[in-house]
Amino acid sequence: MTWLIATIVAIACVVYLGDRASVAVWAGRSINWIDGLVRLLCRVVHRLPKTYIPLPETGGALVVANHVSGLDPLLLISASRRPLRFLIAKEEYERPILHWLFKKAGCIPVDRKGKPELALRQALRALQAGEVIAIFPHGKIHLDTDPPRKLKGGVARLAAWSGVPIFPVRIDGVGGEGKVVTAPFIPSHVQLTIAESFVSEQDDMIECLERISHAIENK
Repeated sequence: MTWLIATIVAIACVVYLGDRASVAVWAGRSINWIDGLVRLLCRVVHRLPKTYIPLPETGGALVVANHVSGLDPLLLISASRRPLRFLIAKEEYERPILHWLFKKAGCIPVDRKGKPELALRQALRALQAGEVIAIFPHGKIHLDTDPPRKLKGGVARLAAWSGVPIFPVRIDGVGGEGKVVTAPFIPSHVQLTIAESFVSEQDDMIECLERISHAIENK
């Protein structure tokens, strides 16, 4: 009986701390609670400084970042005062158990082998509705030591179509660099470098990608 009481108390404490640490207001208490736990994890285990991406209080925006591990989405969530909707590969979106979480958090699956433009249209509608979309434009984990990889053009198209501001973020100091599942549990000393935001014009998509590349890659 003692262990049962201790377990209940521990769960209650975790729920309380999760609620207290939550900053963004998601569509549902369960996601708000998870948001709080994510922020605690990033602050305590990964020593993420309490710095926020300067997103507007309302209106659409694009957050773009380099992608070095499975921890990256959690770091961006922790650095945002608003909910982020991530574009993720369809095969990742449909993973058992995690599918519920991705769907609840509003992630947008990208069918890279079928019709990826459907995801772009969904993301565009979200931006036009005033939501914040987060994208890793390398398309997959890409380390500074890897051969150069061209950024996906979808982010430039979204920026040009929507006219929303782009907020580039450079992620450094991840202890589990290159890892996916275990990265959130490997202690780090993370640093986020947030570049100046900008708006891309319809005819400046190449320049848009160059500015993003300069901000998120180690050049």
